[in-house]
Amino acid sequence: MADLATLLQPRIADREGLREFAEALEDQAPGIERDIAALRKSPADRALIARLFRALHTIKGDAGLCKVDIGVALAHPLESLLARCRAGEMPFSDLLAELMLLTLDRLEMVIEAMDGALDVTPLKLPQLVGGLESLAGAPAGDIAHRAAAVIEAVTGFRPRQPDIEVPPVMDFAPLQTDRAADLWFFSTLALQLENRAPAFAGRTDRLLRLALDTNAAAGDPVDAAQLAAAVYTHDIGMMFLPESVWLKSEKLSDADRERLRDHPQQAAGLLQRMPGWTAAAEMVRQHHEKPCGRGYPEGLAGDAICPGAKILAIVDAFEAVTLKHSNRGQNRSLIRAIAEVNACDDQFAAEWIEPFNRVIRKMVES
Repeated sequence: MADLATLLQPRIADREGLREFAEALEDQAPGIERDIAALRKSPADRALIARLFRALHTIKGDAGLCKVDIGVALAHPLESLLARCRAGEMPFSDLLAELMLLTLDRLEMVIEAMDGALDVTPLKLPQLVGGLESLAGAPAGDIAHRAAAVIEAVTGFRPRQPDIEVPPVMDFAPLQTDRAADLWFFSTLALQLENRAPAFAGRTDRLLRLALDTNAAAGDPVDAAQLAAAVYTHDIGMMFLPESVWLKSEKLSDADRERLRDHPQQAAGLLQRMPGWTAAAEMVRQHHEKPCGRGYPEGLAGDAICPGAKILAIVDAFEAVTLKHSNRGQNRSLIRAIAEVNACDDQFAAEWIEPFNRVIRKMVES
């Protein structure tokens, strides 16, 4: 297996080389994901397999040239697995696709963590690389079982179905209060946002179901109506920005990022001016704060962030990850999305990650 120190504490041999590799990876990743999506539909397409092999070989070569050892450690076993598919020794399967995509996610995340001097322990790189290396030489008949075991070791979730949709919230039944009319109004604002982009279709229902179920799994400590109002309105400030800013799938410029940082204040300001929604306004204002204190707009940390905002931060990030995958040609994958959220545990409240994981586990295992 790759040197353990490389996996636990990846070393930056050349910071400029790291950034060059990050840019090259950013260019390559969307094409790789699209090819994997196409291979899931046509797993015997030898031209697609050859193209994907060349892309992985390029990533490994770039990593070597830029002195990014972790890039070589992750890309090499994927290249070996795909070489076996190309030689006809084993089929390309959904589980193999899921594992390759998970590895690509982890590679992007470890590069970002290295550049920001962040802890990479939550990424579980030793388990991932060790599992990939054992797979590369495993009998073809064992690949599916072993691939599922590697995914479970890294994410904590055993794959059952490759893609599962979150059940939608159909009505206001659980939220019937004297504030139902306001909630209906808030929901219409959320739907206006959804209608601005086809990729957002169903987003509001998914967020609301996940937020309410996570709250319920923890014993309903947050008022459900206030939480629903926060879910509906938290991003409506985006509609005051040019679509070229908030619908971008590529990396934002510093100027665009600053413009986006204003959107929680705008939505919170609306709620604050309506009687009875002070708690929801606080959730919206704080939903981009982080327990570590590196969030915005106020840099709050720990218990200074209200529980509803912590829930909203988790479900919003989860939805953003699935949107990123769909932008690259992939269907929504609960396992990949939950793995990415859990790997960023310093950004979310640990006391809410656990009930959120229970909600997702039920979806995955049902």
